[in-house]
Amino acid sequence: MITRIARTAGFSGLLAALLLTLLQSFWISPLILEAETFESPAPAGQHAHDNSAVAAHEHSAEAWAPEDGWQRVLATTGGNLVVAVGFALMLAALYSLREPNRVATGALWGLAGFAVFCLAPTLGLPAELPGTAAADLGQRQTWWIGTAAATAVGLGLIVFAQHWLLKVVGVLLLALPHVIGAPQPSVHETLAPEALATQFKIASWLTNAAFWIALGLLSAWLFRRSRQA
Repeated sequence: MITRIARTAGFSGLLAALLLTLLQSFWISPLILEAETFESPAPAGQHAHDNSAVAAHEHSAEAWAPEDGWQRVLATTGGNLVVAVGFALMLAALYSLREPNRVATGALWGLAGFAVFCLAPTLGLPAELPGTAAADLGQRQTWWIGTAAATAVGLGLIVFAQHWLLKVVGVLLLALPHVIGAPQPSVHETLAPEALATQFKIASWLTNAAFWIALGLLSAWLFRRSRQA
């Protein structure tokens, strides 16, 4: 069973990661690059040529970052691969407890993953372009984790619980994080135009939905196929 789970997660995660990278390269990355053009560069007069400035420049040069082009695509692909395989491991482990009776069931698991890890958290903390004001990072991470956990448990109770009272608890869990509210910055401001920010949010939702549906279908197909092999 462990081999079956690992094989399913490896292959489905790889294919879903490549799909996500492709969608990001043609849709998400151009929006981010366009938003970066609205960020103001530092004035040229602020570059001092004393020893401390030179030391600071040398220190910042040590912090490597991928350049635009193949380096950024390769770094994005690597990050997507790690995340995709991790999510695929979760799906395959769930399949071992409740095996999908057909491949299409994987799409439902994928939609559930999209709701837990993307849709519900981004209703309070939407995807942000560069130059957007944000609340404290620790507070946002805490709310994100709590929202994902509450959504996962809530969906599980609604779908699998037998008693109606547990299903009601599931609905309440879905609503609880949004009743509490996500942490917000003291001042809402963004350098990019509002239309670009809206387009980025929609693109993020659609690319993540495509990724999760593909991951669900691929993992369900591979998991069922490995049983027949």
